[in-house]
Amino acid sequence: MHIYLWAGLKSHGEGQHDYPQFLADWSKILTSHGAVVDGALHPPSNADLEHTDVVVIYKGDAAYLSDASKSALESYVKRGGGLVSFHDSLCGPDPAYFATFVGGAKKHGEVNYTLEASVPYTVVDKSNPIVQDLPEMTISDEAFFSITWAKDPGIHVLATAKIAPTRSAGEHKDEVVPQLWTYEHTLPGGQPARAFVWMQGHTYTNFANPQIQRMLLRGIAWAGKKPVEELVTYVAPPRPVRDGTASKGK
Repeated sequence: MHIYLWAGLKSHGEGQHDYPQFLADWSKILTSHGAVVDGALHPPSNADLEHTDVVVIYKGDAAYLSDASKSALESYVKRGGGLVSFHDSLCGPDPAYFATFVGGAKKHGEVNYTLEASVPYTVVDKSNPIVQDLPEMTISDEAFFSITWAKDPGIHVLATAKIAPTRSAGEHKDEVVPQLWTYEHTLPGGQPARAFVWMQGHTYTNFANPQIQRMLLRGIAWAGKKPVEELVTYVAPPRPVRDGTASKGK
């Protein structure tokens, strides 16, 4: 599986939105799980995407795209390329446009977040292999609401969360909003494509939670049209036996 990690520059406080650390850590994690990994702190070009199965995006406001980046992304998705979006990667100036790629997006500049708060997951589709061992747990992170959703087709919800009563949530407190979903669609003139979205990741340590990490690995594989367990169950081949004539210790 060929994976491109699209990260960005560090933002927010210590332990939050650590996009460069994600690029470093998940390059190693995905490689150790059998993937061929590339990535950068800038959008992928047509050349970057030529042999890519799935683009994993963890970058603040990634939906701000230049004309060249829009063209590259549209061409990639039209040929069936997969997308994975974490946290505020789906934030930008035109959520209706970006929702056509990942199923839902949020408007930059609007108060549509809880800030740091409890995020209690309710797994909606317990039969889905991506969330097969994700418990209905509560993590400390940030949840989003006021999402612009794609229509015809819509998203497939995997898990929701009740919006915590933070100051920024205001009247949206206690709303039940999808926070984890898949999206299968076809751009006009293109081939069927997949996207997987996890809206948390504000608190970087949540990426290291074993249950969340397995869920993310499965979502990445699914978006890349690979067997869902391909990354989770990967076993590295044995190292070749050295020639018996080699000197000891070398």
